[in-house]
Amino acid sequence: MARQTLVFGGDFSIPSSDPVLTPAKLCEGVTDLLDKADFRMFQLEEAYLKTPVERSVEGNLVKSLDPVKNRVDLVTLSGNHFYDFKEAGVQDTIAWCEENGIAHAGGGMNEEEARKPAFVEKGGVKIGVLAYNAVGGKQQFAGPDQAGTAPINFFRAFTPVDSIPWEKQREEKHEFDNWRYKEPMHFDADFMGENYVDPSALIKMAEEVREAKKQCDILIVYFHKGYVHKVVQVYPWERLYSHIAIDNGADAVMGSHSHVSHGFEIYKGKAIYHGLNNFVMYTPQLAPGFKGKVHGDAHNAEWVKQRIARFGFVPDPEYPTYPFQPESIYSPVAKLIIEDGKIVSYRVVFTITEKSGIPYVHGRADRGQEIFDYFQKITDEAGLNVKLSWDGDDAVLSEK
Repeated sequence: MARQTLVFGGDFSIPSSDPVLTPAKLCEGVTDLLDKADFRMFQLEEAYLKTPVERSVEGNLVKSLDPVKNRVDLVTLSGNHFYDFKEAGVQDTIAWCEENGIAHAGGGMNEEEARKPAFVEKGGVKIGVLAYNAVGGKQQFAGPDQAGTAPINFFRAFTPVDSIPWEKQREEKHEFDNWRYKEPMHFDADFMGENYVDPSALIKMAEEVREAKKQCDILIVYFHKGYVHKVVQVYPWERLYSHIAIDNGADAVMGSHSHVSHGFEIYKGKAIYHGLNNFVMYTPQLAPGFKGKVHGDAHNAEWVKQRIARFGFVPDPEYPTYPFQPESIYSPVAKLIIEDGKIVSYRVVFTITEKSGIPYVHGRADRGQEIFDYFQKITDEAGLNVKLSWDGDDAVLSEK
C-alpha cells in the first residue's frame, strides 16, 4: 500500500454572508492542506439549514459549505451547538452530507443513528470514526425520538461550600455517611455544583469502540470536550475518556470545543490531540462591535456582554469575525502518516488565524517556530508527556 496522510481539523463554522469575506475566502488558507491529504476530516461546529429558522444568521445555510464539499471526506457532528436549530438543522445538515458523499458521525435524527461509526475507505485502507458530545448541554443530546448528538451522559452533584475541603469531610464524617444519602437531607448552606461521569456511559462507549475497531483498519475517536476558553488546563476526566478509548481499540483521539488549543499526549504509543481549537471559524455575532442581526434572537447583544463577564476576556476588536481568547489564533491540525494500513507517525500542522479571520498554514520557516514553542509550552504546563520535533514543515509528536 502507498503512503497516505490524514488530516483532522478542529471546529469548523463558516456561516458568512459577507460579500467580501465569503465562505470560500475564509477557507483559502487551508484548501491546499486539504487538497494534498488523502483523508480529510474536521468537526462541523453547528448545523446548517436549507431555509432560515429562529436564531440562525443569514449565512447559516448549506450553500455556505460549498467551498469544502469536495475537500472533506468525513465530518463529526457531536458539538454542543448541533441541535441549536432543532430537528430542521440536524436533518438539513445530514442531508447535505449525504447528497455530497460526505461521511458523518456523532449526530443523527435519534440516538441510535448518532452513535453509529462512520467509515471512509481509500487505497485499500478503511478509516473509522466515532464521535461523542462529552460536555452537553443535555438538550443537545439525541434520544430515542429526538435528534441531536451522541451523548456521554453525566450527573450533576451539589456539595455544601463549607464541606468541599477533604479535611472538613474527615472532621464531620457523620454528615457524609453513605447510608444517609439514601434519605432526603436538609442543608442550610451555599452549594457548588460539579459534573460527574455516568459510569454506564463510559462502559457503553468502550463497547462501541471495540465493535467499531473490528470494522476498520484505523479507528479515530473524537470527543467534544474541554473547558471553554480556558488555556493550558486538560482535566483528568478528559484524559480518562481518551485513555478508555485507546484501551478499547482507538488508534488516535481527537478533541475540540474550548476554542483555544490544548496540548498533546502519548498513551500506549497512541496520540491524543486534546484540543484542536478552531479550524476555520466565523462568528462576528459574538464580537462586542457586531451590528448585524441574528434571525429571531433579540438577546444576542446581551449574550455578548455575558460572555465577556463569564469567561474573563474581551475579544480583540482587530479580530471582528474571530472574537476569541487572544491565544486562540494558534491552532493545530492533526496529521497522521499511514503505511500498510497503520499509523506510523503522529504529527501536527500549525495555523494562525489572521486579523482578517482567515487561518493560514505556517511551516517551520514562516512563524512556525513561534507556534511550535507555544504548543510545547502549553503541553508542558498541562503536565503532558509529548516532545515536539520538526520534520520538514510538520511537527512530530513523540513521548518524552
